[in-house]
Amino acid sequence: MLNIAKVEELAINENIKIPEVMVIGPNGEKMGLKKIEDALTLANYAGLDLVLMSGNSTPAVVKIMDYNKYRYEKQRKLKEAQKKHRETNKELKEYRLSLTIDVGDFETRRKNAEAYLIKGHKIRAFIRLKGREMAKVEIGKEILLRFAAGLAENSTIETQPKLEGRQIAIILAPKNKEGK
Repeated sequence: MLNIAKVEELAINENIKIPEVMVIGPNGEKMGLKKIEDALTLANYAGLDLVLMSGNSTPAVVKIMDYNKYRYEKQRKLKEAQKKHRETNKELKEYRLSLTIDVGDFETRRKNAEAYLIKGHKIRAFIRLKGREMAKVEIGKEILLRFAAGLAENSTIETQPKLEGRQIAIILAPKNKEGK
C-alpha cells in the first residue's frame, strides 16, 4: 500500500475570512481587487470554487477553479514523484550462502539475485563461517566466485570476495544497460 502524503487543504468558498481579495479567473487572467462577496458570486456564476491561493500576501490572492480537479492533479503529481524517487533509490540486496549449499538452493538464490540485478539493484552475497569452517576460507571464496560467475551476464564484481571477521562477502553491481 502506498503511503502518500496528504495534499495540503486550502481554504475554499465560505471558509475564506478575508474581506478584500485579488481575484484570478479560471483561465489565469487577473480580475482585480474585489470584496469577498463579489468574488464568491463570480465563482458561483462560473460553477466553480473560490480557492485561497496565498493568504499571507497583501492583498490575499484567490483563484476561481475546480478545487476537486486541482486536488486530484496535485495528488497524482505527488504519487508520480514518489514513484520516480523509488526508482532512483536502488537497494543493496543480501544473499546468505553456506559452505554446504546444495545445487537447488544455490540456483534459487542465483535466479532471485539475477531478477534484482535486472531491476538495477546491487547484490551482496556472503558466507558466515562457524567453528571449524574458518579453516575453509578458500572454499567459501570459490562458492562466491561461482555465484558471481552465474550472474556474470547481468553483473560485474564491485568488490572481490574478502574475509571480514567471520564472513566472506562479495558485492555485485548491475551492468550498464547502455552497453547492451
